[in-house]
Amino acid sequence: MSSNRYRGRFAPSPTGPLHLGSLLAAFGSWLLARHAGGHWLVRIEDLDPPREVAGAAAAQLATLAAFGLHPDAPVQYQSRRHAHYRAALDRLLAEGSAFPCHCSRSDLAGQQGLHRRCVGGRQRPHPAIRLRVADGALVGFDDALQGRFEHRVDRVAGDVVLLRADGCWAYQLAVVVDDAAQGITDVVRGADLIDSTPRQILLQRALGLPTPRYLHLPLLRDADGNKLSKSLAARPVDARDPVPTLRWLWSALGQEAAALDGPAQVPELLQQAVSAFHPARLRRTLPDTAVSRDAGRFT
Repeated sequence: MSSNRYRGRFAPSPTGPLHLGSLLAAFGSWLLARHAGGHWLVRIEDLDPPREVAGAAAAQLATLAAFGLHPDAPVQYQSRRHAHYRAALDRLLAEGSAFPCHCSRSDLAGQQGLHRRCVGGRQRPHPAIRLRVADGALVGFDDALQGRFEHRVDRVAGDVVLLRADGCWAYQLAVVVDDAAQGITDVVRGADLIDSTPRQILLQRALGLPTPRYLHLPLLRDADGNKLSKSLAARPVDARDPVPTLRWLWSALGQEAAALDGPAQVPELLQQAVSAFHPARLRRTLPDTAVSRDAGRFT
């Protein structure tokens, strides 16, 4: 396999069944990978036990399979990769790029919750570990859909948590380590994660890891404008009849609806979708797109 061949991924957290918004991200990332003639992987980000739902990962994978979205390699589980995160963290600590932090949330209240210096007086038996973010750390990138995006990471995020005080690995460290380990060249995900990207780029630089290309798809919202994952409309996707849902997602991604009029079965529909897909049609936002709270229908 060529090292520069397109490799994308879908990485859900097992906090519940897939809803329409998460399936939009999965389908969009799958289409872009197939359009590029590359590989599409699935990673289960199961590093936050208090938020995980028993059986959710298996249910998510079953839903993806019902919609014909099969990964090109075995599914990776972050819960099995603790040693890799520890190795990255130890390197950052040894180089002085990370440091132990005993501050609690209440300690940081006077700094708007941002850590720029340790202010807590007490010593925790298990401190958090943070990435040292320099003053004036401006990080930007060119998103393939949303355009130029920049953040002063010191002002927006402060010193980024890598290992939580409760012993759980932070998302930012795990995703950077795993994207590099899996050779991910293109990260396609929802726009709710665009703010995290400058932090991840900063961490990639600290670890000497490559920075993938990024494309952040628009968020699916309910009729009241709420992000679907936070909405009463975020019902599980009904996988018993996937074709109508795939057609709706296709249109939500800005593609020509008539291109999928013919196929009545998932394999044929997906094959036709790959042939008809045009990345230039992707929308930066999803105007007038909502999910009915009353009936779970598309409106």
